[in-house]
Amino acid sequence: MATGGARCLDQSPARRYGLTLYFAETASGALMLLTGAEIVIRCLQEEKVDYLFGYPGGSVLYIYDELFKQDKVRHVLVRHEQAAIHAADGYARSTDKVGVALVTSGPGATNAVTGIATAYCDSIPLVVISGQVPSAAIGQDAFQEVDTVGITRPCVKHNFLIRDVRDIASTIKKAFYLARTGRPGPVLVDIPKDITAQKCAFEYPQTVSMRSYNPVVKGHQGQIKKALQLLLEAKRPMIYAGGGVVLGDASEKLTALVRKLGFPCTNTLMGLGGYPATDRQFVGMLGMHGNYEANMGMHYCDVLLAVGARFDDRVIGSPAHFASEPRRIIHIDIDPSSISKRVKVDVPIVGDVGEVLGEMLAMLDGTPERLDQDSLAVWWKQIDEWRRRDCLKFNQGEELIKPQYVVQKLWEVTGGDAFVTSDVGQHQMWAAQYYKFDKPRRWINSGGLGTMGFGLPAAMGVQLAHPGSQVACVTGEASIQMNIQELATCKQFRLPIKVVMLNNRYLGMVRQWQEIFHGNRYSESYMDSLPDFSRLAEAYGHVGIRVDKPGDVEGALREAFSRKSDLVFLDFQVDQTENVYPMVQGGKGLTDMILSAEDL
Repeated sequence: MATGGARCLDQSPARRYGLTLYFAETASGALMLLTGAEIVIRCLQEEKVDYLFGYPGGSVLYIYDELFKQDKVRHVLVRHEQAAIHAADGYARSTDKVGVALVTSGPGATNAVTGIATAYCDSIPLVVISGQVPSAAIGQDAFQEVDTVGITRPCVKHNFLIRDVRDIASTIKKAFYLARTGRPGPVLVDIPKDITAQKCAFEYPQTVSMRSYNPVVKGHQGQIKKALQLLLEAKRPMIYAGGGVVLGDASEKLTALVRKLGFPCTNTLMGLGGYPATDRQFVGMLGMHGNYEANMGMHYCDVLLAVGARFDDRVIGSPAHFASEPRRIIHIDIDPSSISKRVKVDVPIVGDVGEVLGEMLAMLDGTPERLDQDSLAVWWKQIDEWRRRDCLKFNQGEELIKPQYVVQKLWEVTGGDAFVTSDVGQHQMWAAQYYKFDKPRRWINSGGLGTMGFGLPAAMGVQLAHPGSQVACVTGEASIQMNIQELATCKQFRLPIKVVMLNNRYLGMVRQWQEIFHGNRYSESYMDSLPDFSRLAEAYGHVGIRVDKPGDVEGALREAFSRKSDLVFLDFQVDQTENVYPMVQGGKGLTDMILSAEDL
């Protein structure tokens, strides 16, 4: 239970005049008598929430009225509730803070579900406050009533329906605690409208103690020693790091361990930036569209250290194929349910990845050097042979813009120091492959759910969190239209995002699969009624640039990023026939890679 909390002293219809506050004397001193709506805002202030992303509606009007009367929590008015969640999500991913959103009941809550599921799949800490119909109307099919708790239960870490105004403070405290601790995730708090109008005394809890929730932080010392022993005995080691390294702020410790051991390191899509991409020991992203050397090293290593990763189907392909090559596996994860879920491991270590890596480094410092350097040199020779396949090479040519070239130039123009959000599809994979992320929390994308429409609102949250930074949204002509209305939000809040659209006039990844696996039958994947995006951006009050020639790519990017105060929408007309390679077909193993069209 939460320590402290709200104690109800008076439920009378006493009113507030202006900003004058009522007080009630108690044994612990003077406590403010506040409405439920006031308590919600005070809780957000106590949690030091900077931005609240939301959209008003009938069930949350008391809360919005209290927002109007203060200036500590800044509200960002989105144009769709899905965008509110994605913006809070982008804010959270690019910082170490909890993202917060506010939506109304009924369609407001259901519109938010896609964003909530997106955050849940990628373990992003959010607190979503939803309005609900008055308590007496719940279950009566009232106007704009849905069972928000029931609908969101499968895609939240936890959710609450508040039945008593006295529970608001302690519940919101629990929500923030649950969202940010252990394996992070979204937590929803559903508040009926009448509860936000009732009054009670307010006191925000300072601590939280929940008997049913006690995440393990410290790793087992014996298991860490076993893991270190395995690593020191390895002949063909590999370190495989996922999004848990980024979310756990453990990138520096991972980098120190990798460099100290001299082992190759690969990152998942969600883990990019967890280890510097420009470092020689980085062998690239692995998985369905991963580098040849990363996938081969992952498959043929004899000792594998998995850190904050979950052996996802897009990472290892077929578990049976992955198990065909013997190896010893060490798995570090804060979530015990993720360990041995898809792949049986030899040394499980449950704990915070930063804490465990710190312990491992300390033990390594106190251990005599016993690495087999000769075997490691042979292993690196093999990896360098795989590298020479140069699986990401492409030919730019003079006629058509290659999408890979745009991303390469984006990396050069921004000095590799931009925050890059993406939508979902071919452009997402090209951004992951060709933008070299050297820092964590710079790559913001929807991995687990694969949500089109994520990129632009996520970029809004990132830009608000980092107002002086370069923020680019890499998108496609299909994905951008899922939440293109947020260009209005960008205008209202003067967000100088650079939208980098790789426009191939197709649902690109769908077309690629139809080409490879469905005999070139392009069923409903062609976009034959597209707007003039540059003029559309201008209609929203932004700068629009259309680029048709390869020679104009770099100049357009430099022009865009020189405009520090403007959102610039770059419409790059790219080669329609370009596919994402390498590629591992669904259900196949990591070594069954299609490296180019010639392999088909």
